[in-house]
Amino acid sequence: MKRAISRMVVVCGTALSLLACGDGTEPPAGPGGAPVPGLTDGEWLAGDLHVHSEHSDDSSLNPVARITALAQSAGMDYLALTDHDNHVDGDIAHHTWTDPDFLNSPLIMLYGAEWTTQRGHGNTFSAQPYDHQTLYDLRDEADTRIGEHVRREGIHLSANHPATSDHFGFSYDIVRSIEVWQSAIWPNGTNEAALVIWDDMLKSGRDLTGRGGSDSHHGYPQPGETPSSNSYQAPANNVGTPTTWVFAADRTAQAVVDALDNGRVSVSANPAAPRVEFHADLDADGAPDMMMGDNAVASGEPVTFQVKLVGSAPALLPYTVRVVTDGYELMSLTIFPGQSGVQFTDTPPVGQRKYYRVEVTGPPTLYPQVPLSIAVGGNMVALSNPIYFNFDP
Repeated sequence: MKRAISRMVVVCGTALSLLACGDGTEPPAGPGGAPVPGLTDGEWLAGDLHVHSEHSDDSSLNPVARITALAQSAGMDYLALTDHDNHVDGDIAHHTWTDPDFLNSPLIMLYGAEWTTQRGHGNTFSAQPYDHQTLYDLRDEADTRIGEHVRREGIHLSANHPATSDHFGFSYDIVRSIEVWQSAIWPNGTNEAALVIWDDMLKSGRDLTGRGGSDSHHGYPQPGETPSSNSYQAPANNVGTPTTWVFAADRTAQAVVDALDNGRVSVSANPAAPRVEFHADLDADGAPDMMMGDNAVASGEPVTFQVKLVGSAPALLPYTVRVVTDGYELMSLTIFPGQSGVQFTDTPPVGQRKYYRVEVTGPPTLYPQVPLSIAVGGNMVALSNPIYFNFDP
């Protein structure tokens, strides 16, 4: 990516990075110093960022090995097991993280937990073990102290299901991402409300990464096992419903966390559903210069945006692309059968903060490992993260 393009300076890795992209020396740094790969220097990895194993008391028939086996069979690359920390008095380190199946997983595994407090829930993500006990012990403290601790420890803290009864009741200044798509169930109002909250945060200048999470708790009963009262959930909401895709510099846990920090993230209904890619061409040369998570200083010239669906069988029905900017619908576009994408043009104003993101609806895609998810997911197919203009670090 170019350092400067026709009076428009490109800044990589969300608005918190001040280094221009691709200067030919070292990779630019994003939030917290995370490296930001160029537009062709990464790989899309599929995973789930909110999953409960039997180390959570409210989970059933869901040992770590069963979770990782399902994810691997679906072609997923990484997982974050986020068991409730209050079920073990904060001692996640000697429960989920020491499980032999966690340590020997064939997938990229993040160290995480669901921070379960009286003011709501959040997920933590880290590439290496950290002292979760100290974060748990701060759950009733002032937001400023919690935020200082999270930054000092290098933890990626994320707000969970912001529009449910267990909504995130802390300041959004202490998190780097927000769960905007929770579980396979879409037409229940909570995900739509989460998108409104996300837009409110973006309009305030907070460049929060939008992510998904199945919040699945229950596994398939195996032969000889007695189903639990919640086993019916396994074929409808399970690992990968939805799937969060990250554009990672390499196949490591650190690269997954870096991508979350930098906003290089797309969410799809499941690992078999289309992934949406969202780019911007700043200098009208037909080649993309920005992708999701990037920030630029607007020049007053028109920008061409490119929306592409990747990784699914050809659809027999059209997809609808809803373009959202600053919390309102800018336009609605159609991807017809036989097409893989669409493009549109808009002119970001000089000196005024603005962002663009897209939502894709259309025919659902069968997920064989979780076959009933297609019945509860409605027609939501995929979400992008924003492309930013004039965001102030």
